[in-house]
Amino acid sequence: MDKITLDVLKEACKAGGPSCLTSRTELAPAAGPEAAVAPAKFVVKQGRDNVSTYSYERRYIDGEEYNTVLIDSKQSQLNRMEGALVRAIEDGHSILTKIPRVVVQYERNDITERYSDLELPHRVFDGHIRAGTIQVDGQEQTVTQTEWYRAIRDATPSNARALLDASPATLIFGGWDSSRKARQGRWRSLLVGEIIGVIGVYAANVVNNPSKKGGARIDPVGMQVKLPGEVLKSLADTQKDELSPETYNKIIKSAESKELISASNLGLGGIPPTLDTLAGVACKRIIRAHVFSFAALRQIRFGFNDGNSDGNVACRVLLAALALNALARSDSELFLRANCDLVEKGEPVVTIDFRYGKYQEFQPLSIEEADNLLERAIKYAEDQTDIKWTDEPKLVQVQGNPKIITGAVDEGSEEENNEDTSNTTNTVDSTESSDEDDL
Repeated sequence: MDKITLDVLKEACKAGGPSCLTSRTELAPAAGPEAAVAPAKFVVKQGRDNVSTYSYERRYIDGEEYNTVLIDSKQSQLNRMEGALVRAIEDGHSILTKIPRVVVQYERNDITERYSDLELPHRVFDGHIRAGTIQVDGQEQTVTQTEWYRAIRDATPSNARALLDASPATLIFGGWDSSRKARQGRWRSLLVGEIIGVIGVYAANVVNNPSKKGGARIDPVGMQVKLPGEVLKSLADTQKDELSPETYNKIIKSAESKELISASNLGLGGIPPTLDTLAGVACKRIIRAHVFSFAALRQIRFGFNDGNSDGNVACRVLLAALALNALARSDSELFLRANCDLVEKGEPVVTIDFRYGKYQEFQPLSIEEADNLLERAIKYAEDQTDIKWTDEPKLVQVQGNPKIITGAVDEGSEEENNEDTSNTTNTVDSTESSDEDDL
């Protein structure tokens, strides 16, 4: 079986090349085929309440209609690939630490927090970046007023060089400059993926009557802890800095009662067993699939329109190699959420569509092979263009607006706070704006 080489990427990045690279992997519950897994949860409105649910769909598999459940969404899979790159960068990876990035820095509680375009939901167009400042010739300027950022916002598929130089992550994983009043940049994801569970032949009752599971909390001190209002208020005041405003205000309001009050909002006392939480889902098959679109990549040019088509090809090869590096790293970490531990049943099946119904199968890339491919792609781009990714890291430091950090709180709904957290969706399922589905 052939390997994905630099020459393969070169041909794929030229006009008339293949449409897509596809990677499909059969997965299984780590606990065995009889084990249920926890799919991604989504919140829907039922009347005035927010209710957690799973995303069920009908799909055709091997020519037959099946119920399926979404185990990991497109947004989540993109975030996991970005996260894999972030962890490698944090570990000091010799190649990835030098790719262009934009990093926002905040100071909170005497701690410096940094977030890059690989972590922020709208990538280089994110509000945290736009509201910040950078140093230009020794002067502090608002990001949106700088020539550097204006070039990024004005980038188009006919010349995306400014984006490539600042945030290749945006070109690979997508971005939407949705707050701009005109000429909004809309960059679709070149790499998409999902994990689905195949439940069984289509039957409406599976979706309409999802299984529930029980849960309880045992407090060895006492299943109920009831306190006078003044005592409860005192306990809340001593922990005020650690409580969310919503929880604190709820406790203070309840403390006005003349009766003894349950201290459950402070995590005291037990919770009787109930059968009201979504249970896991047993799956006949679990399929992970990713698609990298060479066709979409070939629509992008990088300013080499003077006969130097090799320059555009080299930049596309660079993006393709970086995307495949993220995919190889993400595939190696089957970490989704609690009660959703999965294993691979076999190697990923990687194919490239060579048009007219012809496909060729390739060996899946290991992390080491993906690193070697990226290193060769960088050298090729540097030989063909003035790109320099082997010098010092291309890092743009943005000082975050301190007014933003003062208003940041982590607050879930009451249902989320009371749910069995062992079955809650990993945060990456909600960090990506759903508006980018159509990019």
